[in-house]
Amino acid sequence: MAKLLYRLGMLSARRAKTVITTWLAALAVAVIAFLSFGGTLTDQITMPDMDTSQVADRLAEELPDASGGSASAVVRTEDGEPFTDAQRDQIDSLIEEVEGHSAVDEITNPFATQAQMADGREQLDDARQQLDELPEDFDIDQARSEVEAGRAELEQSREEIAAGWDQLESELAAAGLSIDELDETREQIESGLAELEAADADIDARVEDALEGGYWPQVESQLNAARAEVAAEREQLNSSLAQVEQAQQSVSELQQGESELEAAEAELAESEEGLASFEENLDSGEDPQESLERNERMLDLTEGAAMVSDEGDVAVLMIGFHETLEDLGTDTLTDVSALLSGFEIDGAEALPGGDLNMELPQLFSLAEAIGLLIAAVVLLVMLGTFVGAGLPLVNALIGVGVAVAAAMAFSGVVEMMSMTPILGLMLGLAVGIDYSLFIINRHRRQLKDGVPLRDSIALANGTAGNAVVFAGATVVIALLALNVTGIPFLALMGTVAAFCVAIAVLMATTMTPALLKLAGWRILRRKERRYIGSTSEKSAESRVSTPIGTLKAVGLAVVSIGVLALLAIPTMDLRLAFPDASSQPEESSGHQAYVATEEAFGEGHNGPLVVVADLPQDLGDTEAEDYQLSVGEALVAHEHVDTALPIALSEDNTMTAYQVIPQQGPAAESTEDLVHQLRGSEVLTGTEVQDAELSVAGMTAAQIDISDIISEAMPLYLGLVVGLSLVLMVMVFRSVLLPVVATLGFIGSLAGSIGVVVAVFQWGWLSEVFDISRPGPIMTFLPILMVGILFGLAMDYQLFTASGMRESYAHGSPPRLAVRKGLHAGRAVVTAAALIMSSVFAGFVFTDDPMIASIGLGLAVGVLLDAFVVRLLLVPAVLTLLGPAAWWLPRWLDKILPDVDVEGAALEEQVVASSRGAGI
Repeated sequence: MAKLLYRLGMLSARRAKTVITTWLAALAVAVIAFLSFGGTLTDQITMPDMDTSQVADRLAEELPDASGGSASAVVRTEDGEPFTDAQRDQIDSLIEEVEGHSAVDEITNPFATQAQMADGREQLDDARQQLDELPEDFDIDQARSEVEAGRAELEQSREEIAAGWDQLESELAAAGLSIDELDETREQIESGLAELEAADADIDARVEDALEGGYWPQVESQLNAARAEVAAEREQLNSSLAQVEQAQQSVSELQQGESELEAAEAELAESEEGLASFEENLDSGEDPQESLERNERMLDLTEGAAMVSDEGDVAVLMIGFHETLEDLGTDTLTDVSALLSGFEIDGAEALPGGDLNMELPQLFSLAEAIGLLIAAVVLLVMLGTFVGAGLPLVNALIGVGVAVAAAMAFSGVVEMMSMTPILGLMLGLAVGIDYSLFIINRHRRQLKDGVPLRDSIALANGTAGNAVVFAGATVVIALLALNVTGIPFLALMGTVAAFCVAIAVLMATTMTPALLKLAGWRILRRKERRYIGSTSEKSAESRVSTPIGTLKAVGLAVVSIGVLALLAIPTMDLRLAFPDASSQPEESSGHQAYVATEEAFGEGHNGPLVVVADLPQDLGDTEAEDYQLSVGEALVAHEHVDTALPIALSEDNTMTAYQVIPQQGPAAESTEDLVHQLRGSEVLTGTEVQDAELSVAGMTAAQIDISDIISEAMPLYLGLVVGLSLVLMVMVFRSVLLPVVATLGFIGSLAGSIGVVVAVFQWGWLSEVFDISRPGPIMTFLPILMVGILFGLAMDYQLFTASGMRESYAHGSPPRLAVRKGLHAGRAVVTAAALIMSSVFAGFVFTDDPMIASIGLGLAVGVLLDAFVVRLLLVPAVLTLLGPAAWWLPRWLDKILPDVDVEGAALEEQVVASSRGAGI
């Protein structure tokens, strides 16, 4: 391998521009492929063969009405006052708009539901009162007879009223009037009477004038005749007015009779309905009292499912979908979320819940840029030139661009979590910089020793590049080993990360030599160029003449173990689960919806469960309903259950489903215990319905299932990685105890880094520094990811320190002195590599996504602990104390193990000898 890499390095140096152009073309192709074929990333995790999936399939087949996915949104007033009528109307419009989306089945109107529950309670109270008021000797046949007699009386009254209308119409017709014209006729008569009054007053005035003027005799007969005519017309009009008033009175009486008849008919219909209900219960063999009690039990179960807060300022919209959330996809959920958050309600706001809050994290942000800046500073300090510091960064950025874009191009055909390319980016940047640094550092040492430029590039690629390939292979193997867990999303995550590491290795062994050729001698400082060939790494190494003292070694070992043990203490309290929406940033709608729901209704309303009960066979309708209610009451009686709402009963009475609201949130330990107890039907033990079998579905239960599966896979994966670690290190270092010490050190650094994550994200230490809105459980697949990634990186650091120790020991140095010489030779590059890698990882700590932040912190701390505490302190100290035993290897094992020349020592000797023969 070393010789192949030597030739590859030489070729890359000779064809530097071609190599660089090729990689840039590969970057362009990868980006075009992503833009052309890339799909949408998701935060939904799907896994086959889960208990939750099997229950969901059964629901879809036997209870289709309860099989669709559901999510929630919160509407709250901005001033904390109850919703106004105008705001409720706008919420109705919001519901109507969202229900128009093709994926949405229906949305439960919280105000209508609340009103229905109140009406149901009022009706039951009325029914209870009526039932209680019934005499003990109540006879339904007698009641039916009384109702029939009442119906006959009503029919007779209706006939009498109809006859009254007919008679009235006939009398009015004879007088030339109609019912519709009575009001108009009365107005005309009253107007005529007013005119006669005016005429009478006019006659009186004329009489007065005649008397005063002395001409009364001449007009007496005329005025008396006029007065008589007015009196006759008044009498006629008064007679007509009396007739009209009598007709109007008759109309009023008939109308009142009709109103009384309608009221009596309504009362009679209500009585008939009540009697019909009684008769139905009697026909089914059920007592009305029992029917009422059943309805009261059902209402008691539903009372805990409030959808409007007691203060009236918060309401929950339950959104039902045609399909499960896992099958809907991110685009659909994002569309629904946008409809909700974009709808304007005066004085109120709609907040999509965590299941709808599909705000995917950014692939690259300011925090990662700061991490790269810190890495650049470290590179500048170590390498001393801007050219040297820039080469690893350019190398890593191009490589990770190719890898991540190429991987995301497949997101259109495979379901890819949003975290998958971010993890690839995180790891690709870190190892890309480090691997390039290893080769550049070796090249610089060789140039300072006087090796010609092109030969030095090829030799560095054959020696340090060989170590890079081996180190990269260990990381790739560890990440690909995630496939043995049988967890698809985790396997894809590991595969993409492994691909990014593989590209980083290819970039380091091809692009780095090409860039070094273009950089030429500028890779060295001016001062270093003046003294080329005057010093060497070997002469610096030869100055190490004494091993680490025994007391110092004991002290270093004790301190290192103490630090790891102290940091690992929180690991004992590690609880794995999927973080709920409360851990999202405080300004996110998911977090605000979670908190608003928690404060208004209780934390458990944020993570409802779907519980399915298999009932005994051959139950009648009434028996099945009673059994359904009894199971619900047994569920509510559990200490961790707040509400158990019956939502469906199969037609054959063999299955019923409930929406169960836990006392605590979806990520709470009590909720996890509840799911396990429900599946074991422990909550029904000792009850009258203990024969029912329970199963659980829903998003919360699915996340608990995934956590359980990952926890079960963890020992197998850890055993595989540890076993692989031991085998590889035995081959590389030709020792039995060194691999054991190194592996135990890896476990220590892993436990310490997980402990730090637990203290910060689960216990809430330094939560303000890390902007943690609410502490919670650790992401369920974080430990297994950290094992895969940190194992490979630990192998890198172990390789670049212990290989020098092994080389010094093989060249005749005493065992303890060889440890110190190897440590002296590799500590600078390991220190720089660890600082760079931890800086890149740390850049992801301050992202908005708590899952990515926890990964970034765990990896950053893990790298620092493994490099500075384990590889540079603990392992050298323990190896010093072991002395010759550190390098013991049974002869039979030494014979069968392959000779793995990781550092390319044989190639280096051959090249050096060839150079001397050529007179170089």
